[in-house]
Amino acid sequence: MKKGIHPEAYRMVVFKDTSNETTFLTRSSAASRETIIWEDGNEYPVVKVEISNTSHPFYTGKSMFVDTAGRIEKFKKRYEKKA
Repeated sequence: MKKGIHPEAYRMVVFKDTSNETTFLTRSSAASRETIIWEDGNEYPVVKVEISNTSHPFYTGKSMFVDTAGRIEKFKKRYEKKA
């Protein structure tokens, strides 16, 4: 394995799934300006994600429709046929 290509600054970070409000604590080097108080009473940086294993159809076995910030409307508007 090449030396110096992996980050050195791993810390505990909370990841928050914005589609179903699930949160989990893990080690990461992802940058974040927001923080959250975790269940243990400590404050950790929080990284918001749109889809995690708790909302992805592959893991849940259910189709879920997630529209974040109107992306679908923006796509339809961009590619609709002009009359």
